[in-house]
Amino acid sequence: MKQNSMNDIITKINEQAKGLSLDEKVDFINSIREALHEVSPFKNEPVDFVRWVKNTAVKANDYNPNKVAPPEMELLEVSIMNDGYTQPIVGWKQDDAVEVVDGFHRHRVGKESDVVNQRVQGYLPVVNIRNSQSGKNDRIASTIRHNRARGKHQVNAMSEIVIELKNRNWTNKRIAKQLGMDEEEVLRLCQVSGLEHLFSDNDFSQAWESSDYVENEYTMLTDDSESLDMDSIKIPNESDSFRVFHTYDKWECHKAGFYATKKEGFTAEECKIAYADFFRNSELFAQTLVKVTSEWINSCEHYLTNRSMNRIAWLGQAAACYHCGLPSVYCSGFNLLSEEEQEEANGVALNALNDWLFFRGHQAVTMKEALSAGRQTELY
Repeated sequence: MKQNSMNDIITKINEQAKGLSLDEKVDFINSIREALHEVSPFKNEPVDFVRWVKNTAVKANDYNPNKVAPPEMELLEVSIMNDGYTQPIVGWKQDDAVEVVDGFHRHRVGKESDVVNQRVQGYLPVVNIRNSQSGKNDRIASTIRHNRARGKHQVNAMSEIVIELKNRNWTNKRIAKQLGMDEEEVLRLCQVSGLEHLFSDNDFSQAWESSDYVENEYTMLTDDSESLDMDSIKIPNESDSFRVFHTYDKWECHKAGFYATKKEGFTAEECKIAYADFFRNSELFAQTLVKVTSEWINSCEHYLTNRSMNRIAWLGQAAACYHCGLPSVYCSGFNLLSEEEQEEANGVALNALNDWLFFRGHQAVTMKEALSAGRQTELY
């Protein structure tokens, strides 16, 4: 294209942009960039098309395993104020909204910092993840890959994500490949979770049974294992002196069917209804929690000393399992309760947790602390 023709196009664009409001101008510029992206030799690369999106349309995902403390958030704010947005937010377009895949804290600063929000005029720079990665499994894997590529990830939450992917029928091999791990690391995270059914993996099991299989090369870990072995897998909160660890074979909840995938003789809907009905009876719930905290000694020590997990949810699921024989997989039955019923049930669980802590010489916790999502690691 001749330079004169290029100049004519640029002139027309400038003229058309004159007099437009901010929102109209942003939409206009985004449409031009999108058109250029369609003919670009790099159209398969998300970064080829960075668009500006109103920050009210950008929302967090519900699985990001990283958190950032206030001082680091302040540093990120200073970085963006001084250097500008040097990396866009990676998002997944969902109707009129964008769910963050990577860049959760960049998105938070853009929304919550008055100075940054004012400078970018209520907008955030976003690139869309590839269409082939739009399934939730793939989005979770993408978030993990972004964090691990920067060397930033929270191990305790990583274990929870491995559990979710295993429950979505991903094999160890696929998880390892998609999350940038080796299969042994996936296995360790399964062991950290303590869920026996997560250890079974057809693809991986075949490798164990091959001709060069060495007996006892991979063994289930118990509290009787050598301390060196235990140190190698006690990843979550390993530096927290408050934390007490027990492997799954010592968990009373595991033996009671807490991690079963169904309840014999009941449909999933019947289980969810029974789950909700149980919590509506606050007196019964409270009485059951007394039994759980006094009889499930190892389970309570393992879970209730983990200050980076939702201890309220675990107590509720444990009580439903103890009294009704309901596996935790039906915990969505809690959503059948009204907000008032949920708040009352949460209060009952918090009282039980603080009673358990008190009798062990520990300080009471607030609801916010009991619902803790974990410690922070990732910054940008």
